[in-house]
Amino acid sequence: MKETKKTQKKSTSENCNDPKCAIHGKLSTRGRVFEGTVISDSANKTVTVTWQRLFSLPKYERYEKRRTKIKAYNPLCINAKKGDKVKIEECRKLSKTKSFVVTEVLK
Repeated sequence: MKETKKTQKKSTSENCNDPKCAIHGKLSTRGRVFEGTVISDSANKTVTVTWQRLFSLPKYERYEKRRTKIKAYNPLCINAKKGDKVKIEECRKLSKTKSFVVTEVLK
């Protein structure tokens, strides 16, 4: 699910010393914003987020379900777990596979 509005940085009462945190640190977000479900949180400070989308097949005039999987940085102050619905925002490249950061847990 794509959103066009940029989210404001929320100031929470928690003190976070993580420089890669989009809320408390210096990491700026830009570009795409998605909502999805965390399917894996086994890696350190990384979650895998997935969501379904409909893909058009013009030849058959039908749609098929496809899914998108993205790895995102999971700051310690947010600490999303498997099964949580989260909002992720695009940022600079954090590693070879991570270009997104979790900004909030939607439950």
